[in-house]
Amino acid sequence: MKKTQIIECVPNFSEGVNQDVINQIAAQVSTVEGVKLLDVDPGKATNRTVVTMVGEPSAVIEAAFRCIKKAAELIDMSKHKGEHPRMGATDVCPLIPISGITMEETAEYAHKLAKRVGVELDIPVYMYEAAATGPERSNLSVIRAGEYEGFAEKIKLPEWKPDYGPAKLNVRAGATVIGARKILVAYNVNLNTTSERRANSVAFDVREQGRIKRENDDPAGAIIKDETGEPLRIPGKCKAVKGIGWYIPEYGLAQVSMNLTDTDVTPMHIAFEACVDSAYQRGMRVTGSEVVGMLPKKALIDAGKYFLEKQERSTGISEEEIIHIAVKSMGLDELGPFDPKKKIIEYCMQDEGANPLIGMTLTKFAEETASESVAPGGGSVSAYVGALGISLGTMVANLSAHKRGWDARWHEFSKWADKGQDIKDRLLALVDEDTRSFNAIITAMRMPKSNDTEKKIRSAAIQEATKYAIQVPFAVMKTSMEAYGVIEEMVREGNPSSVTDGAVGALCVNTAVQGAWMNALVNMSGLKDEEFKKNILEEGKKMAEKSTELSKEIANIVLQKL
Repeated sequence: MKKTQIIECVPNFSEGVNQDVINQIAAQVSTVEGVKLLDVDPGKATNRTVVTMVGEPSAVIEAAFRCIKKAAELIDMSKHKGEHPRMGATDVCPLIPISGITMEETAEYAHKLAKRVGVELDIPVYMYEAAATGPERSNLSVIRAGEYEGFAEKIKLPEWKPDYGPAKLNVRAGATVIGARKILVAYNVNLNTTSERRANSVAFDVREQGRIKRENDDPAGAIIKDETGEPLRIPGKCKAVKGIGWYIPEYGLAQVSMNLTDTDVTPMHIAFEACVDSAYQRGMRVTGSEVVGMLPKKALIDAGKYFLEKQERSTGISEEEIIHIAVKSMGLDELGPFDPKKKIIEYCMQDEGANPLIGMTLTKFAEETASESVAPGGGSVSAYVGALGISLGTMVANLSAHKRGWDARWHEFSKWADKGQDIKDRLLALVDEDTRSFNAIITAMRMPKSNDTEKKIRSAAIQEATKYAIQVPFAVMKTSMEAYGVIEEMVREGNPSSVTDGAVGALCVNTAVQGAWMNALVNMSGLKDEEFKKNILEEGKKMAEKSTELSKEIANIVLQKL
């Protein structure tokens, strides 16, 4: 099944005072379906506003374009004053991959946006960071040097020809920088001290820049310089981390305030642990931490798994439990409640009505299935039964990982539990997807057919919807088949007290495969693509037969152990 792609866009606009202008620019986001406005942060002193939006890539760049267009209409750079470096009405517009998309793909979208801004709005555009057209243009500060006031002359230089748009300054809108970069996580670690100086000492230990080298390592000693006269530095523990210490009167404590500029290099939990170690060495203790703004789900999942592994516990538990471990391990709720639905980007993007079936109680799901409605039907139920089957296998893996006397094998069983969780999540997603595929057929059949053109369009839509209604149960079959590997290993090697749970899991999986196969078959009758049908029939028949065989084998293994 197609993986959902999500990107974040954080355009910076050169207006932080006039609220009406700010509101008009930000309002453009809501005009595009599939994009969610997360934050509007105006700064009066800097005369600059940062807007944060997330969504599907094509929708996001459409929303970004509309914001840039509106900013060009409302902001006159020839009259602009502000403390922050700037070169245009839309100064910089980075795209950030969040989930399901690579940096390279994100950079391609940045170029699509930039080309459109250059051509349609007559604004010179420069590409930076991962979208840069050359290493000399990777750094934003280098591109922006000279700012708006200096760009009328700078842009005339051959080396500063824009990547897109005219090679002359747009007097009203200025110039714009568009690019792709990794997400920046603003993260503060709390210390049991009120001393800003002591907090700074921890920040210097942790941040990549470290601290200035002084004679005899004395904080008051003379600065040691290199041959060019530049101060030498002692690097900190964590790359891609910027940090400083400060005291927060509101909290009555000092913090290490960090910007994590590349969480692939230094994840949040590693920065946290570095602060813990440094604080301990300096007679202090970390009491908790806080995330400023929002962060991707992966940051907390990685953190939760890290701390679980430190405890020698299985990581094959639910996403909710993993995030809970992360929150508690890093004390993210020390200064106030930490609500994952408001702090995690992917959760904020979720449409509560998008997956109605898996959000139901067991009772409600059964009642809805038993009602006169045709959906959910056998396809959705097959996917759900498969999810229950692999859940039982995963349970055995987790029980085995925590079994007294089996401590040396916790990692072995944790890996199996991780596999089980992944299969379970994919099958649960297919519960609602099967119903959506059925509804797509109904929608196609209701299309107009009053003339030949309409009939042709309707027929093509029915064929496409029918093909997808076959692909979904087929995906249920293939995903369910993966479950046998986990279940068989658990009934052979897992906790002996739980072998019958594995057996029931195998029976559920076989039910899922056979049920999904029947649903795939019933949808084939009206399909005209004979090659597609042939391939599905051949592979599907083999899977159905193999499933029955594996289910029986697992049952026999269990019966021999009873």
